Amino acid sequence: MSKVVLKTENLGISFGGLKAVQNLDLEIKEKQLYGLVGPNGAGKTTVFNMITGVYKPTTGKFFLDGEDLTGKGQEAINHKGIARTFQNIRLFNNMTVIRNVLVGLHNQPEFKCSMVESIFRLPRHFKTEKAMRERAKEILRIVGLEDERNNLSCNLPYGKQRKLEIARALATSPKLLCLDEPAAGMNPNETADLMSIVRRIRDEYNVTILLIEHDMKFVSGLCDEITVLNFGTVLAQGSPEVALNDPEVIKAYIGG
Repeated sequence: MSKVVLKTENLGISFGGLKAVQNLDLEIKEKQLYGLVGPNGAGKTTVFNMITGVYKPTTGKFFLDGEDLTGKGQEAINHKGIARTFQNIRLFNNMTVIRNVLVGLHNQPEFKCSMVESIFRLPRHFKTEKAMRERAKEILRIVGLEDERNNLSCNLPYGKQRKLEIARALATSPKLLCLDEPAAGMNPNETADLMSIVRRIRDEYNVTILLIEHDMKFVSGLCDEITVLNFGTVLAQGSPEVALNDPEVIKAYIGG
């Protein structure tokens, strides 16, 4: 039986009198591709913000590998193993592609150097730098950006910037990778390529992936299971075929 990587219990948050998300129960298993879908304003990004420490839930709890992370800050949650991308791309535009990925690697224990080793440029410093660059190139290969590694990130086309943001999140060695609308703004060819990349990440890095997406073809072709939200509450859960054909889900999407 697959172990549960992310579990939420009665998770919710209110802003003043507005219940943005309420009574959310999720169980996402190891190496699962899980989708969180729903109309605009359904509360999907708010869920991401709670489980990555941007917001503190007002009700309920969430667990990563059985450890309660409720109320912890963004940095602590990232160190425990949850990484994310954003709807609006947040790259270091004046850094090269590989430098963006190296930023994500600096906090990994295997790449730590003492201050003395770094200041005096001792052999371990150079050995660590070389190992980091090799890891960064490996991650860039996964997302198809190895040949772009020395270009400035701001000079990449939009679709490749999306992939670079995923690479930078992957560099933090997450157990759970949260992708917020990764296919937004991509053409059909780029979207198909992204689906292959997401599967490759799951298979080669043994990462569990939770994604928000509006492209239902993308969701149906990629996700093992989905949860559909509307106005912060769960409308349906299950396989994409079952959940997206639920009458309440159809009503939420097309009205009436």
